[in-house]
Amino acid sequence: MKLDVLSRLNAARHQREAAIVVTDLASGHTRVVVESEGYDGDPVEAELGRRFVSGVSGMVAGADLFLTVHLPPPRLVVIGAVHISQALAPMAKVAGFDITIVDPRTAFASPDRFPDATLLAEWPQDVLPRLALDPFTAVAALSHDPKIDDTALSAALRAGCFYVGALGSRKTHAKRLDRLRALGVDEASLSRIRAPIGLAIGAQSPAEIAVAVLAEIIGVLRSRGVATKEAAA
Repeated sequence: MKLDVLSRLNAARHQREAAIVVTDLASGHTRVVVESEGYDGDPVEAELGRRFVSGVSGMVAGADLFLTVHLPPPRLVVIGAVHISQALAPMAKVAGFDITIVDPRTAFASPDRFPDATLLAEWPQDVLPRLALDPFTAVAALSHDPKIDDTALSAALRAGCFYVGALGSRKTHAKRLDRLRALGVDEASLSRIRAPIGLAIGAQSPAEIAVAVLAEIIGVLRSRGVATKEAAA
């Protein structure tokens, strides 16, 4: 790989940007396409779009091109060190997510309750700027405490996180939306919040709710941007 191509790819990785290396097998020429920079009008635009969503490398049908996909590792930031979070953390780790638990309540955010997760016993407004939320980060607000959840949800929406979910009934969520409007969150952003959180599988126990949440997060990750693009078409 040429130095300029490698440098551009490494820069994208450092910024947690999705990138694809396009290699012409006939000529050996390579180039890098960075998703955030756009690729409208590219000769293989449609294929690039599919690969950015799937994350799978491979040949382009009918062309002597190979696409090598580089996606940042997905992260899950859970707000609230609650029982659901205890079940969700190991499941998410097995599924390949880097997971961080945020909760200022030290009685809940204790290492013995979360032995294998990054645990931050701080207020979200203090810690989230350091975590640098991005489009490959999911945020699940599970504390059920507006003082903890609301600022985290606002930050996640501003950062363009691929998944933003919140625990609570529809009535609870309606009140939450009013509070977020008061914080200046626009209607388009509010519509992105998944609430009640998780797939509707009739989950009851904390472990079942964790399964529903993780399944929804994975589903959104693997269809990243597709619904938006289809709606605009």
